[in-house]
Amino acid sequence: MIHETAREAPPFQWSHLWRPAIINPINLKSYTIPIFNLMDPYGRAFHLSWLGFFVAFLSWFAFPPLIPDAIKSDLHLSAAQVANSNIVALVATLAVRLFVGPLVDQYGPRKVMAAILILGAIPSGLAGTAHNASSLYVLRFFIGLLGATFVPCQAWTSSFFDKNCVGTANALVGGWGMCPGGATFAIMTSLYQSLRARGLSQHIAWRASFAIVPAPVLIFVAVLTLIYGTDHPAGKWTERHNVPATEIAVEQGHDDHDGSDEKLDEKGVRDTSVTVHPVQKIASIDVAVNERLTIKAALKILASPVTWLPALAYLTTFGVELAIDSQMSNVLFGLYSKNIPGFSQTTAGYYTSIFGFLNLVTRPLGGYVGDLLYRSFGTRGKKVWTLLCGLIMGAALIAGGLYIEDHHTPTKSPSLATIMGVFSLAVIFSELGNGANFALVPHCNVYNNGVMSGLAGSFGTLGGVIFTLVFRFQTVAGKGFWIMGIISVVINVLLLPIPVPAY
Repeated sequence: MIHETAREAPPFQWSHLWRPAIINPINLKSYTIPIFNLMDPYGRAFHLSWLGFFVAFLSWFAFPPLIPDAIKSDLHLSAAQVANSNIVALVATLAVRLFVGPLVDQYGPRKVMAAILILGAIPSGLAGTAHNASSLYVLRFFIGLLGATFVPCQAWTSSFFDKNCVGTANALVGGWGMCPGGATFAIMTSLYQSLRARGLSQHIAWRASFAIVPAPVLIFVAVLTLIYGTDHPAGKWTERHNVPATEIAVEQGHDDHDGSDEKLDEKGVRDTSVTVHPVQKIASIDVAVNERLTIKAALKILASPVTWLPALAYLTTFGVELAIDSQMSNVLFGLYSKNIPGFSQTTAGYYTSIFGFLNLVTRPLGGYVGDLLYRSFGTRGKKVWTLLCGLIMGAALIAGGLYIEDHHTPTKSPSLATIMGVFSLAVIFSELGNGANFALVPHCNVYNNGVMSGLAGSFGTLGGVIFTLVFRFQTVAGKGFWIMGIISVVINVLLLPIPVPAY
């Protein structure tokens, strides 16, 4: 496919959504996002990245919709065991995301994405074998590795899209991929009720639900990724340094990649870069190419304050989203099952699904606003926007938690409309913050974007573990929410002084 090249990002046109990508000749990244052009490798990379994360998240969160009633009663689980199973699922993702980041930098996001989907399909297919709390913990732990698909998802789009639109691209694939936070509740509860209506027992229906949806779609998308995906704009992942950006980075003094596992095609670089003569220092994000993690690079990354800025900010915003996705159905069921006639597990699941479906708009909007601010204020605009979202989210959580605690009595419950309104506000800014954060991530430790994506992603999961533990040990209705809010506000305030690269 013939692509147009341009030295600067062109003004947005609607035709950019279906025309072939317009390429930056320095790094071969696209200034545009050809969403409606599946013939274009940039369009395919975009769609395969979010689709892989989507089906992984669908399987990863397939348990919570059925736990409050079906699985809990069938396996005779206590409330503590339910909370423990949620924590186990998040701990697995936390560990694997840290490990996956360096793998993405070394082998590329396409192969890592497909490998995780295939490995995650095995425990997903065995989900129905759970027969007690211990077996549920084991299965949810191994299914939890699917949450690591977020890392190749973000690294893939960061490799294909340039700085003018990378925040929007990352936020779109992250937001669409996160939609199972809502879709899973709708799909799994509807499927379960359908199987029950067909005469299946509770014991069989929830087990059959896992065999029908999660496992087959994981395998299917993994095959699509391997067949139709492209590793890098330069071609194979081993050829990623064969772009003009590499030569410019070396000229600017960057210590080039360790070539022990791959040989740089110097002639190829010279041939593709003969028309590129930079007259001034180019921002490192323009010329950065993923490099294998070394001990020297790892120590430099860990010692840099800018590493911890998006990681800790994401701990609050994504951590809150994970906690609400896994806990809100239980909270609503406990508050209203006895006080509102007909308020069932399914009803609680549908209300909770609203928060996940907001990702269709909110996370992409967070990244898009980050890109807009970047044009006027540079990276600092993305940083301030990210932290502002975390602060507003925290304030809404404090308000919602205190409202529940003050209005919940044995004879009455707080207003459902108020609860949904306040926590929708919290979730909206949580998801806006998630999008804003991964608009910021590509500017931090730019030569190890896979590692940076993995580190930030793992801290988001760590936030989910921390906040789920809050609910595990704080059983007073509402208290868990305002504790989450206070933690979020304090962390985001402390991050404000950390400096970021200008561009």
